[in-house]
Amino acid sequence: MTTAEGWTAAVRDRLAPGRLLPLGTAAEGAWITERTVRDVLGRSAEAVRGVVPGALRIGPAYPDPASETEAEAEESGAAGTGALLVRASFGAVAGRPLPELTEELRAVLIAAAEDGIGLVVAAVDLRVTALLDTAPPGPAEPTAPPPGPTSPATDDPLALAALGVTGVAGVTDTLGPPVRRSADGVRVEVAVTAGARPLDVARAVRATVTAAAPEGTAVTVVVSDLRWAVSSDSGV
Repeated sequence: MTTAEGWTAAVRDRLAPGRLLPLGTAAEGAWITERTVRDVLGRSAEAVRGVVPGALRIGPAYPDPASETEAEAEESGAAGTGALLVRASFGAVAGRPLPELTEELRAVLIAAAEDGIGLVVAAVDLRVTALLDTAPPGPAEPTAPPPGPTSPATDDPLALAALGVTGVAGVTDTLGPPVRRSADGVRVEVAVTAGARPLDVARAVRATVTAAAPEGTAVTVVVSDLRWAVSSDSGV
C-alpha cells in the first residue's frame, strides 16, 4: 500500500459511520454509530498515562449465529441488541507495570462506554501492539476534532420536535434524511451535544417524537454525531 493509499484508507475509516450499536436495552429503540463511539473511547484512552491509543472496534459480543464467518459479522450493518465487545489495541510506554496499565485502561473504556454513552459492554479485549521507551511526540498545536456537518434545513414537524429536546445539537443526514418514514415506522437521526449522555438524549427524543407522530407509530432514534465545543484554552 502506498502512503497516499494509507492516508485515504485512514480518512475513509474516520468518516465512515460504521455499524450501528444499540444504546441501552433492546426496548430502547435507540442506536449510535460506531464512529461516534470510537471518538469518545479514543479520547478517554488518550487520558490514561502511558497509553498510546491504536485501533478501536466495537461490535456484538455474541455475533448473530446466522453469520457464517467473523468477517460477515463485522460487515453487518447493525450489531443486534445484545451486549458489546470493545477491541482496543495500544502502545504501552515504559514506566508503569503492564497489568496496572491494562487494568486502568479497561476500567476507563468501560466507564466511558457505559456511563458516558449508555452502551452495554460485555467485555473489553485489549492488545498491546508496541512497548515504547518514551511516548511519541504529540501534535505541535492542540487540535480539536473536525466540526460535524451543519444540520440540514428541514421543516419536517418530527425533526423540529427532536430539535427542541435538550442535548440535541442538530438533526443529521449521515444515514439518509433526518426523518425517514417507512412501513416499519419512523427513524430520526440526531447529533448530541458533547457532555450530554447519548442514551438519555435518545430516550428523550424518542418520547418527544412519539408524542408528535401519529398514534401507534414506532420511533427509532439514531445518534450519528457528537458536537464538541471548542475551548480557547485547550483547543477542544
